[in-house]
Amino acid sequence: MESAAGQDIRGTLPEGLGAAIRETADEIAALLRRDTDMERPVPGSEWNVGEAAAHLAQANKLMADVAAGHVRSYGDGTPQSLAAANERALAEFDERGAEPLAAMIVAQADAYLKAVQGSAIAGTVVTPLGPMGPDVLGSYLLTHMLGHGYDLARALGRPHMINRARVELTLPFMITAMPRVTDTARTAGLAARYAVSLWGGARFGVTVTNGAVSVGAQPPARPDCTIVTEPVTFLLMALGRRDQWSAMARGHILAWGRKPWLAPRFPTLFKAP
Repeated sequence: MESAAGQDIRGTLPEGLGAAIRETADEIAALLRRDTDMERPVPGSEWNVGEAAAHLAQANKLMADVAAGHVRSYGDGTPQSLAAANERALAEFDERGAEPLAAMIVAQADAYLKAVQGSAIAGTVVTPLGPMGPDVLGSYLLTHMLGHGYDLARALGRPHMINRARVELTLPFMITAMPRVTDTARTAGLAARYAVSLWGGARFGVTVTNGAVSVGAQPPARPDCTIVTEPVTFLLMALGRRDQWSAMARGHILAWGRKPWLAPRFPTLFKAP
């Protein structure tokens, strides 16, 4: 890996993931370094820009520590425990300056990549959302930065950094995490097979049986419902940043199959952490 350029680590991370992590961190840092008002509120959040940036810096450090083989306790994987852990961590960390936080976000993304380059990860590691291999952990880091980077871009009135290529790189994490963030109250009694595709790109399958959810890299052979989604819309919905009804109204989601009425139910089966 050429770390200065954010290139990939051959044999450890999927093609493009290392570069996407480094470039996304750089783009978030660039947002913060443009005379940013760190007290500006983030739409749809209780945080302001300074708090969201501080959370990103802390989360990147957590991921880098995990990649380096350090055990970090951070909630029990439920949305409620992760939210509580976030608030505790922010209360214990008082940096809210644009330049220091921008530097930390980039430095900790680099630290993650260096840890992977140094083969610190052997097998799986324990993360806030359960055990993961290095490819899934890197996908988790990218997903988290894209979600909060999108929030910062909206708050500051600037273009976000989510695109088709980066969304596809989040799928290893999504496929791993979805069964762990299932809303069991909504899956109870449901039996359904979903085939989910990104426009012109990756596909995966979700099967719900007696309330239990399994997710695989390939769609089921005979899906009850096929959902095709514009990639950026898919990620924003998965992260709770966009509702499905506005996306459907704009034609960004299409659905068909033997039971197309299952499509609107699909996003409600999961709770974004």
